[in-house]
Amino acid sequence: MSLERAIDHGAPPTAGPLTALPRKLAEILRPELSSLSAEIVEEIRATIPAYARPLDGPYGKSIRAGVEYAITLFVAQIADPTVSKEQSHEVHHRLGQNEMREGRSLDTLQSAYRVGARVSWRRIMRVGRRSGLSSAVMSQLADAMLGFMDELASVALDGYLEAKARTAGALDTWRRKLLHLIFEIPPAPAKAIAELAQLTGWPVPEQASPIALQPLSETGYPRRHATLDADVLGEFEGLEPRILVPGPVSGARLATLQAALPDYRLSIGPCVPLDQVADSLRWARGVLAFADRGLIPARRVIRAEDHLSTLLVNSDPGLISTLRARLFAPLAEMTDKQQERLLETLRAWLDSQGNVVDIAERLEVHPQTVRYRMRQLQATFGERLRDPAARFELELVLRAGTAVSPAPGEPWAGYPVGELLPGPRKVQSSPQRMSG
Repeated sequence: MSLERAIDHGAPPTAGPLTALPRKLAEILRPELSSLSAEIVEEIRATIPAYARPLDGPYGKSIRAGVEYAITLFVAQIADPTVSKEQSHEVHHRLGQNEMREGRSLDTLQSAYRVGARVSWRRIMRVGRRSGLSSAVMSQLADAMLGFMDELASVALDGYLEAKARTAGALDTWRRKLLHLIFEIPPAPAKAIAELAQLTGWPVPEQASPIALQPLSETGYPRRHATLDADVLGEFEGLEPRILVPGPVSGARLATLQAALPDYRLSIGPCVPLDQVADSLRWARGVLAFADRGLIPARRVIRAEDHLSTLLVNSDPGLISTLRARLFAPLAEMTDKQQERLLETLRAWLDSQGNVVDIAERLEVHPQTVRYRMRQLQATFGERLRDPAARFELELVLRAGTAVSPAPGEPWAGYPVGELLPGPRKVQSSPQRMSG
């Protein structure tokens, strides 16, 4: 059997750049590896000025190792397409990093791979003619070799970009881009986030807590007394500064953040999966807006998860406004003072489940006054006070507070519904419920 027939006979049935090649090709090419490696290195030095200096020391060893690992892996994959690429990829990833640190350009790095491909193909053509390989096998070999070199060049490019991203100025830029990508709506693909995170050395968490920042003073630029933890992404420029903390914000983490950001109010969004952090940040910003309006206490640190119901009932201002106008229409003919007394009593009645003594304690009035007001409420709202669904709507609107601005001319405009928050129950008495 001729060599050509033996090679064709040994070809596997599977297709693909390397799996389609005859296994016996590896036996033909393996003796060429040592001299081919030296030839590629010399050609790179001769044709690319940046590599003309002697390749002594660790840098030269890195270049030679990259070439040797590349051509050895190529031949090994012809013999066994399942052979691991991990070690060779690691070498070329480091090679790309070293090229950046040496101050070379991407063009120089890519040129080196093109030279390697050209020299390798030149040698393969000589071996092919000498061994009597058919044009079909040579064509397959060319496709496989070029695809393989492109793959290694891509690995080295990743290493180059990763090293570049981790330089002081570039790292900040890439981390901001990563933060923007994470907060994209709709959520960015997880693969895109993972690739950029790897570039910056940021470990991708399963869950994270976004924090909306608000300068405590309108004058002067907010100070940052300390560097944030390395795993915290942040953006402080613009109208809506923000940071992202992997996982929940624990007590120790919070103390560090407060020390680093002394001139900011922190509104911490709920800890959620990474593809939901844009929603969590929106909730955190909503809570800041409520604090500005006095609906919730404007503390230095606010946790949005403590105010989710407030966010929910105020999530659609137009809807709340319409519902309020419909429910409180019976108050239209009353004075502001009358409206205030009745709605105050209604809120206390709902909170106390009709316990007259409890309502009197909350409002600091005599129980007989409560009974009088309740008769007014019954005359005003009628059967709605007996309907569970209607009572729910009334309480919902009362709890919506002043975050919703009433339309001009509405009868209850100017009435601070959000301030109708009775204090905690002062006494526990036997229930004395209203009949309606």
